[in-house]
Amino acid sequence: MTLVVTGSAGFIGSNFINGWFASSDEEVLSLDALTYAGNLNNLKHQDKNKNHHFANADITDSKKIKDLFDEYKPRAIIHFAAESHVDRSISGSDAFIKTNIIGTYNLLEVCREYQANNEIKFIHISTDEVFGSLSDGDEPFSESTSYKPNSPYSASKASSDHLVRAWHHTYNLPVITTNCSNNFGPYQFPEKLIPLIILNAMSLKSLPIYGNGKNVRDWLHVSDHCRAIERVLDKGVIGESYNIGGNCELTNLEVVTKICNFLDQIKPKKQGSYLDQIEYVSDRPGHDHRYAINAKKITNSLGWSPKETFESGLRKTIEWYIENSEWVKDIESGQYQKNR
Repeated sequence: MTLVVTGSAGFIGSNFINGWFASSDEEVLSLDALTYAGNLNNLKHQDKNKNHHFANADITDSKKIKDLFDEYKPRAIIHFAAESHVDRSISGSDAFIKTNIIGTYNLLEVCREYQANNEIKFIHISTDEVFGSLSDGDEPFSESTSYKPNSPYSASKASSDHLVRAWHHTYNLPVITTNCSNNFGPYQFPEKLIPLIILNAMSLKSLPIYGNGKNVRDWLHVSDHCRAIERVLDKGVIGESYNIGGNCELTNLEVVTKICNFLDQIKPKKQGSYLDQIEYVSDRPGHDHRYAINAKKITNSLGWSPKETFESGLRKTIEWYIENSEWVKDIESGQYQKNR
């Protein structure tokens, strides 16, 4: 049996694979197009693992995906591959339409054809951003919340969610969709808030915060997210969706402040505090005010709950970035792209 993982060299995909092999010897076929955020160094722990197979493959290349399916005969596919940065989607949405919509469509069609002679389960990894924005007093997003995507990124993910649902209801493809809150942890590309602030702080650069810093996100450590996906793969109900959240709402300013306070303890500056580097910048166009996840369904039905608090996960994340300076240097130099 083989498990296919798309977006395997990215942030969440690589954390999933490294966690998977900590407790399983089932074969994994890793697929990644190795775009700017895909880094094979994220999977270096699997270099000598005979049960891990990597293929440099774009999910929009149907023929290559079909050939790999024919060779490896997967029992399930976990679909992480996506363009995911809101700012990039605002400045250029083409890649988001191609990867998130067309790429997902191609995978669904490959699986539909493959399903004629084989059993396969399609686990689609999505985001809470498809539900739009909450006001401060609103109830958190549930699985029945209406879709109201506000950015090109979230619109492309909402489109892919709808495609997955349609392929289940029309073609009986066995699918499950998960919608997660903001992830953080090791191997995250430093365009996202937490790694950006950590690395900027240690480099004595400014710590940019959009607007007044009061936008709220629900934070989830990536290890908890990966455990939830394993649980969904094993016990999730076909045709259902599951929200995965950390039960941890914080403003962006609170997040940056906590990072600075941890760094002041772990890696103090010669003078002053990292808080002195905070700089408020012009807000992002159409910036959603608040995201919050109601994760009661996956907790009650599948027995999952997060193990990391924000503070415990943040300390581990900061320590990882401090201890993995070579990874950081490769990211900053772009060397990982030259070696791909």
